[in-house]
Amino acid sequence: MVPTSGRGGGPQDEWQGQLHEWQPGLAEKRRPVPGRDLARSLSLAALSFQPSLEPLLKLYYRPVACSLSPHIALEEAGLKYEAISAPTKTKQLPDGSDFRQVNPLGYVPYLVLDDGTGLSEGPAIVQYIADQAPAKKLAPANGTLARYQLQSLLNFIGTELHKNFGPLFDPGMPAEAKERFKAKLADRLQHVDGLLAGKTWLMGDDFTVADGYLFTVTNWAQPMQIDLSPYQNLTAYRQRPLVVCLPETE
Repeated sequence: MVPTSGRGGGPQDEWQGQLHEWQPGLAEKRRPVPGRDLARSLSLAALSFQPSLEPLLKLYYRPVACSLSPHIALEEAGLKYEAISAPTKTKQLPDGSDFRQVNPLGYVPYLVLDDGTGLSEGPAIVQYIADQAPAKKLAPANGTLARYQLQSLLNFIGTELHKNFGPLFDPGMPAEAKERFKAKLADRLQHVDGLLAGKTWLMGDDFTVADGYLFTVTNWAQPMQIDLSPYQNLTAYRQRPLVVCLPETE
């Protein structure tokens, strides 16, 4: 399970603070006033407790699905979050409610911010996460050429890899059609292999949210019987350890 505090937070709000400490001898130097003193004590004690200002995010996910990408991003960013399993077939959440009441589209990933705002679509979600922890360098600064290059990579992975893997999971897809999608994937994977030549990660020395997405999508190669060994750079890339461990729920 994702831990309920630290890097992977749970639904509980954390309260920090300490009880008001009375100055030694203060009680002896003044005359106690019934009622007023108790109210003052309670007020000071209440003021000494301050709720954490760190937002609590909720990630709706399904194991091994594309929601692994923002799951990795949240772990890398070190943000407090709650991971909620959202089966995309039954649409039934752990509390028995219908997932479509949260996300009308009924698919993952879906991120709910601390103010209740919902955010869908993986490339948008991971960039939002990255921007909440700029020191982690999971995405270049907004407005820079590097940021547009990151968006280009995210869109390429989403439209040229992710969407070509999708039909392979469909048991009703004819075998001939699946072979066509595999052929497209072979061409796109060759392009990725070239992008990785001489690099540690997709954008150079820094692990970014594009790497988390690429790792997620290429994880599907083995169950779909796609051989990655012809792509030497990609194979070496996938053998590099992620900066953090994968969430246990995945």
